Amino acid sequence: AVHEGQVVSAQELTALLQPLFTQNSRNLVLFLQDRLSIDDFTYFSESYGNKNPFQNEILQSSPSSLVLPAVDCKATSYLLNVLQESGDWKLTNVTNLNVSQLELNASNPNLLVVQLQPLASDLKEISTLEAIAENDKIIGRVTMDLQERGINFSVIYTAVRPSRITRRSDVVAELRRQLMATEEEESLSYPPLNVTIGNQTCILFYASNFTLKANSSVLIDLTNATFLTQNVDISASECSDSNTTLSLKYTKPVNGISSLEIRFLMTNKFYEGSARRWSTLDLVEIVQDGEKLAKFNVSGISAPAEYSFHCQLVGTSNLYPARLVPSNEAKNWDIFISELQIQGFNIINNQFSYASDCTGFFTPGIWMGLVTSIILLWILTYGIHMIMQLTTNSRFDDPKGPALSVPQTE
Repeated sequence: AVHEGQVVSAQELTALLQPLFTQNSRNLVLFLQDRLSIDDFTYFSESYGNKNPFQNEILQSSPSSLVLPAVDCKATSYLLNVLQESGDWKLTNVTNLNVSQLELNASNPNLLVVQLQPLASDLKEISTLEAIAENDKIIGRVTMDLQERGINFSVIYTAVRPSRITRRSDVVAELRRQLMATEEEESLSYPPLNVTIGNQTCILFYASNFTLKANSSVLIDLTNATFLTQNVDISASECSDSNTTLSLKYTKPVNGISSLEIRFLMTNKFYEGSARRWSTLDLVEIVQDGEKLAKFNVSGISAPAEYSFHCQLVGTSNLYPARLVPSNEAKNWDIFISELQIQGFNIINNQFSYASDCTGFFTPGIWMGLVTSIILLWILTYGIHMIMQLTTNSRFDDPKGPALSVPQTE
């Protein structure tokens, strides 16, 4: 029994999943979304036009089911590792959402990982609703294909992180600005990607959302493939004291693209003006299918060589504090990276160093507050000055005497 308010830990999750490892038919389908909370099932349960989320009947038709309202983020992040360690699973990543072409050996345990499309990053309710409704259709198609083939299977529907976070009052009171350098284990829902040359880690890369859009229509979410399942090839990455290249190669990330490589080119130089070395991200390159090259010039991504770089929003939009400026073929691509943290030099103990943030101390909100305060202070000063200029009459009219004559000069 799962009690109200209980957060299932990694050990408890492993114990709850034991029936999957002991049953005769060990075929498991893992539907993985970028974010999901138990509240979404009630919040988006009503129909909006032709959008009907959570309408497939897999839970109602299954002989048994288990709903866990809250699971520790660390447990869900390492769910694949738990499953692989608990049995001799044959791991298959389903990208084209067509399992009818898969060759499954029912005598051996099979683990199918279906990466669902990410929810809208702009937090618009209607966009999130459309994404959940489309994911619901994908779940229905995949399970229907397996049922038609007569394959017995179990399904896990979960996400990397929650979509709604309820903070307690005692936690809010203790909130402070913290980056990965101080509390990496508590702040990260999954570990950063690391590139190791020999026994030395030379590149650390993390993002809470890593998404590309090709030709303003094809959405490519690389977050789970990069950090969770690590279905990415980093063997082409290079490290040196002055130049570092992070190479991320993906095979068939979406339909229509057979291969995709993203390169982050960083340099480490000494600048006489500051009398110290600085690391900068100079270029971001995208190579599609081994031939189409797109280059992005980088603006505003630099940090002291001993530090890492952190920025809340990085991408091609003009509204982001750190921008990727497209050139030539890059105009057909849009990049969105949230909570980016990267370090290509001077990594100690396989951890991020102190982070240099892209947002300066004087944010737009602070400037608006200062300007408004100055204007109000000027109005107050002017009002006090005008009040101090008021003078009282030096002579008064006597009703019993002659009328008081006041010259115009007074």
